[in-house]
Formats: sequence, structure tokens, C-alpha cells
Amino acid sequence: MDWVTRVIYLHIPLNLIILETGHATEKDTRVLGATAPGDIIIGGIFPIHEDVDKENNSFAPQLQPCIRFEERSLVRVLAMINAIEIVNKSPLLADVNITLGYRIMDSCSDVSTALKATADFTQRADCYIRSNTFGQPVMAVVGASSSETSIAIARQLSLKMIPQISYSSTAAILSDKSRFPSFMRTIPNDEHQTAAMVSLLSTYGWNWVGIVTTDGNYGQSALDNFVSQASEKGICVAFKSILPQSVTSEDVCSAIMQTARAICKNPKVQVIVSFAKPTHMMYLYQELKNQTLTAGQSMKTMRRVWLASDNWSYSSFVKGNITLEDIGHILGFTFKNGDLSSFSEYLSRLEAAGHDYIRNNTFMQEFYMQLKASNDSGETELVSKAVKRLREHTYAGTIFSVEMAVSAIAQAVASICRNRDCKTPGKVQPWEVLKALWMEEFKLRKKSYKFDSRGDINLGYDVTMWRSDGGNIHVHNVVAEYHPHNNNFTRTNHSSTQQLQDLKHIISKCSSSCVPGQFKKTAEGQHTCCYECINCTANYYSNNTDMDQCLSCDTNTEWSTDGSSSCIPKALLYFSWQDGFAVVLLTFSALGIFLALLVSALFLHRRDTPVVKAAGGPLSQVILFSLVISDISAMLFVGRPNSFQCKARQVLFGISFTLCVSCILVKTLQILLAFQVDPETQEVLRRLYQPYLIVSICVAVQAATCVCWLVLKSPFNHVIRHPTTLLEDCHEGSYLAFGLMLGYIAVLALVCFICAFKGRKLPQQYNEAKFITFSMLLYLISWLLFVPVYVTTSTVYLPAVEMVVILISNYGILSCHFFPKCYIILLKKEHNTKSAFRKNLYEYSSKTTDSVSVSVVTNCRDGTSCTSLHRGSIKHCLRRSTSI
Repeated sequence: MDWVTRVIYLHIPLNLIILETGHATEKDTRVLGATAPGDIIIGGIFPIHEDVDKENNSFAPQLQPCIRFEERSLVRVLAMINAIEIVNKSPLLADVNITLGYRIMDSCSDVSTALKATADFTQRADCYIRSNTFGQPVMAVVGASSSETSIAIARQLSLKMIPQISYSSTAAILSDKSRFPSFMRTIPNDEHQTAAMVSLLSTYGWNWVGIVTTDGNYGQSALDNFVSQASEKGICVAFKSILPQSVTSEDVCSAIMQTARAICKNPKVQVIVSFAKPTHMMYLYQELKNQTLTAGQSMKTMRRVWLASDNWSYSSFVKGNITLEDIGHILGFTFKNGDLSSFSEYLSRLEAAGHDYIRNNTFMQEFYMQLKASNDSGETELVSKAVKRLREHTYAGTIFSVEMAVSAIAQAVASICRNRDCKTPGKVQPWEVLKALWMEEFKLRKKSYKFDSRGDINLGYDVTMWRSDGGNIHVHNVVAEYHPHNNNFTRTNHSSTQQLQDLKHIISKCSSSCVPGQFKKTAEGQHTCCYECINCTANYYSNNTDMDQCLSCDTNTEWSTDGSSSCIPKALLYFSWQDGFAVVLLTFSALGIFLALLVSALFLHRRDTPVVKAAGGPLSQVILFSLVISDISAMLFVGRPNSFQCKARQVLFGISFTLCVSCILVKTLQILLAFQVDPETQEVLRRLYQPYLIVSICVAVQAATCVCWLVLKSPFNHVIRHPTTLLEDCHEGSYLAFGLMLGYIAVLALVCFICAFKGRKLPQQYNEAKFITFSMLLYLISWLLFVPVYVTTSTVYLPAVEMVVILISNYGILSCHFFPKCYIILLKKEHNTKSAFRKNLYEYSSKTTDSVSVSVVTNCRDGTSCTSLHRGSIKHCLRRSTSI
């Protein structure tokens, strides 16, 4: 109890000093703190108090009383002291025979107070240089905590180029070395923290968020960085709440109420990003609870996912009297953790030593005084409670950052003092320490670190997820690590995977996701995250969620219906071999070839019979050959078209069928010459009648047409694009040439038809003119029907139409010209004799009304079989080889 009494007596003059400073001049102003002697002095600025009492409106310069003691900041002070004591005992400083001392001041979370502490550092340097008095100068400063304070004191320290290393100031502006040349920090700046937050939001698809931050440089810097990075990822900010920097400001209550009201009015905002202070968050949670209960709603309605910045991510006291289940999920971003074993041992030594550790540390004195005032305990019990409270506020990330700052300064000083005597004050200048910090690496627990070109050390972040264990909240539960170099997260263990999986069920969007097949349509003036989903139109698609516009299908090869998520390849159509209709037509083509060959064999076998001779003799073989080629050409209309097929099928048909019709024309002319031409004229025409020459000329004209067609503009395979299909077909190249080819055959067929029509009343064995008439009529009708179908139709069965017409023409000739003769040869053999033919001619001549007599005379002098036609007294002979 004796030491407690002494503490109380120490506290009385302490309060008197604080009160007395209100009446002192600026020159006499002193800020109490923690000190220790050494060859090189390191300054420290920590927010031991959360604010200052600004009720005193005196015009005289004075130190305003600090209020609201911060136990977590005291832990940071002790971490710095422990780190200095460790390096003093290390070989690093023992080898150069120096020790480090410290002078630690309280900023009271107030810029003006911090500036006065900084002025104390710089004034000591000036006084020592001028008169070698007023203590040793400060070679480097550790701190401050908040960016607002660091920015202010960095400008002042830069005047003397005193190096400043912060352990928690993260504002991005401090990385600008043109403005803050002596500022450094052992943590990454806010650009990396906000990037990590944006990356996490993007990972879970949360694009509709709210932001709570504080006024001032830190809050505004964090807000600007976050909004800029979030917009690049398509994340929208539903509302922004900026709270006063001071937690005791008169505007805090109204700002907290407005923030809570904004959260309640935006139920779709399920994720809140907060850069606020811990006390602000405690007030906000309490106000949310009050407004929720006042509205008669369940506490579950205030549940959110809270992304906590390093400013409050480890401050479990923010929950107040609200459970974590009511608050929701808290994901905190903390600095990389280090080894706490050394600091834990220090606290154990502190507990064992009792009051001996507070002689030169007024912060510890005040801490013990507060504990004594609230707990009527003995000396040993009070010390244990104090250490226990300190352990509760021990956060590995911050402790590690402070230790890095001390280690960096210690090794920079050691590198300077290896070549000079540093025990004499004034031998080392702050700017030399700054240069060594920039140039050299330093080690901490066997790992090397170095400040980058902007004076930062960027090790990334640990992502913690608060969890409740009964009534206790654990905020050190690291679930993932953020790596800034590749902007990704790695999970730390299996249990964290399950915790992070639970977050996937949370939706924080202004509008529901547009499914594939839709696109987002944003109304003018609205956030891009607030939209309606519109189906993609035909031939457009979207293959992902929340697409800003539909993508166009390649209409040459693809198509899609309304609301499609992909393009459908257009079906390639052609008259396929597998098509049932094609199989039927191919069967008929093959049958036609077979029948033509069969008839040809029969006619060759019976070539000396009158029926075969009457059918044309050798010309009948030519006709049958042309029908075989024509049937083969019909087969070329089936299958996927190619260049050769397109060229061959029309030309092959044109020439072969021209050959067929030419032969029929010769037969027709032969019949007319024999039966229906005046004898005088017949004698002249018989001399001009040259069957093979006529056939050759007719075929040559068609062949010339086809050659010109192939040379000038030949047929080719092409694709006809329909909305949903691709029709591969043959383009005729020149429709004029195609028309001339068919027209030429039609002219020959028409001539045959006219000539055959005139001889339709010949005797039974010579009635081929009737069949020629019918076959040519069938040909002309079928092709006349083909022309309009061909011109107006573009379907897969268009080749089949032409194929049908060709087969009709071929079968028409085969049926009319050859099948009747085959019938006589095979089944009516008695009609296939010379006597039967003579009898038929005789019967025909007796029926003629113009007294035409016909007689057949054999054994003519020239060895021919003569046929006499009597019109008056005219008589002539036809050669045996001439068939009628």
C-alpha cells in the first residue's frame, strides 16, 4: 500500500502542474510524458487521451486539459519503451557503445497539442545548438497515430529534416515526398487498404454500400480513394456520412443520428464501410439500436456487414451493450501481425516490478490512479488488474509496427556510429539518420525490411472476422491475408473458409442481378448500380450477369431469340444424302441407269429385228447412252455442293439431254421424210438429210454455250443466309447462260413435238411419232413448271425440284420410246417380223382417203428393202438401214 500512497501524492502535483499551465506563458509550457536518458534520444507522440477539454476560452496561450484516457495508446507507448530497452541490450548498439533514450509526449488526439509537443522537440535542438543546454536534441520521432496529426507535425519536423516514422497514419497524401520529405511509416498507405476493401466487395458481389468516415485529412483521403477505386469496379456508394473529427464535438450527436437514419432508410445497403474512430462506432451502434427499437422493428433488421478500417478493427469495446449477433458481421483490416512474445514478457516484468516502472512515466501514473479510483484493491491486486487491462488492448499489428519503427531508427543510428563517436551530443544530426533510414535495410527478428521510394513499408493486411464466444468478442480471428502486389486474398485455415462462405449468402445490391440474356438499363440521374433488366433482342445475347449491354451475334453464322444467353450456330442445310426424299430420287436415278443399260443390251441383242431398226438402230443406243449420263447428272444434285459439282451437274445434263433430243429430232425428221412430205420435196430433203451431222451440229451448239458459260461466269457453290439457317447451294453463275442452255433444249424439244405431232397417225408399227409427241409434251410441261418454282423458291429442296424434272424427262423418253418396243420384242414377238410390218403398212394404205398406196418391195436391184408410196404414179425406195 505504500507505493499507492506515493502514487496519490505524485498525482496531486501532477494535477497542479496541469492546472498551473493554464496561467503560464507559451514559453514556459511543458507537456508531461515518459522519458529515459540515452546517447541518442528518440521522440514519441502518442494519443494517450482521446480529446482535450475546449471549454476554456481564454485568449492566453495554454495547454488545454486532456480528457478520456486511451488504454490502447498506453500499450503502444509501452511497446516503444520495450523495443528501445531490447535494442539497448542487443549487440547492435553494444558494438558501437551507445544507448537510446526516449522522450514520449501525449498528443491528446489534438493537432494543436501535438504541435506543441513537436515544438518541444525542435526547441530542444535549437537550444542545445546555441548554448549546449536544455537537454539533448531528438534525432527521430515515432508517431503520430492519426493522419491528421502526422500531417501537421510532419510539416514542422521537415523544417529540421527530423525523421518521423508513423506506426498507424495511413493517409495517402503522406506518401508525397515533395511535401513530406522526412515522413516515413512502417505500414501501407490507405490506397492499399481501400483497394483491399474494394477487392473484397467485388469478390462477394456487393456493389451497393454505405460509407462512414471522419472529417479531416485521414477520413477525406480514405473516402476519395475508396470512391475512386470502387467506381472502377462498378461499386456504388449509396450514402456517405462524415462525422466530426472530435468525439466531443457538439455536432457529433446530430451526425450520428443522421448516419443511423441513413442506414435504416437503406435496407438494401447490407454492407457498410467505416473509417470512423472507435468511439464514433460505439455511439453509432447504440443509436442504431435506439432507432430500431423506437420503430418497433426486430434487432435483426440492423444487422449489416461492417468493413472496419485499421482505425477501429481491433476495438471490441465499440459494441457497447449490443451483441455481435445484432450488429452482424464485422470484417476488420489490420496491419500484419508480429511476434508478441517479447512484449508479453515485458508486461510480465512490469507486473512483477510494480510501481518501480512508473517513476519516469506519467502515463502509467495516471493509469494506475484511474484504476485506484474505480477499484478499492491492494497494491499487488491493482498491478495485476492494470497488466490484465493492458493485455486486453494488446494488438499484434500495432505492436509490430511500433517495434519496426524503433528497430529501423536503432539500426540507422548504429550504421552512422560505426565510424564516429556518437556519445558526444551533437555529433549526429537528424538528417543523417534520415539518410540512413532511406538507404539501408533493417532487420527485426531475422527478417529484413526496407522503406520504399515513398517511405512506406507495405506488407499487406490481415483480414479479421469478429466472432462471439458467449459474452466475449474475439477480434484477432484472422481469416485471410491480403497481398497488395497481386491484389488478392488467401485464406488462412479451414475454419476461416467456412466463416467466409457464410458471407456469400448476403446480398448488398440496389437492383437484383440481371441474368444472362438480359442487360442493365440505368435511368438518367440514377446510380449505375440501380437499373432494370431488359431482355436482349433477337440476334443479341448476354452471357454473364449484370452486363451493361448485349453483344451482337455474328449474323453470318449465328442467330438468337429474344432473351438469349448465347448465340445458336445457324444450321447448315443442303440436299443431303441422308434425306429421305434424296434417297428416293437417287433410287429412281439408279433405276433409270439400270433400265437404260438393260434396254441397251436388249436392243444390241435384237439389233436385226424390224422393231429395233424402226426405233432408230444405232441412234437408239446414243439416246440410251445420253439418258444414262443424264441420270448421272441428276445424282450430282444431291450432297453438299462443291465447285466441281456445281459446274458439272448443269453442263453434263445440258449436253447429254441435247444429245438425246437431237437424236429424237433426227428420228422425227426421218418419219416426216418417209410419210408426209411431197415426193419432189422429199427427194431434195433426203439428200440434205444427214442424221449424224445434224446431231453433231445440235450438240456442238449446246457444247459451245456451256463452254462459254464455264469460261466467262461459271457456276459456283455459295451460302444463302436465312435468319436461322445457312443454305448451301450452287449458284448458276450466269442465269442468262443457264436460261440459254435450257431454252435451246426446249426449242429442239418443241421442234420435235411439232414434227412428231404431224406424224401421229402413222401405222401401228410406225407410230413412234405419237410417243415422241407425248414425251416432248411431258418434257416441255415439266420444265415450264420448273422455271417459276426455281425463280421464286430458295429452299433446301430446290435441287430436288430440278432433279425431279430431269428424272421425269428421262423416264418420259425411256417409257415412251423404248418400253413399248421392249414389250413387242419380249412379249409380242409375232409383231416383230417383216411380214407383220408389211401387213401393217398395207392396212394403213388401204385406209388413206387420198388414194395413197403403200407397198413394200424386197429384193431391189441395189439390195435394199424398198417401200413404195404411190401418190398418183410416184415411186421411191428407202435403204434397208433407214428406219421408219
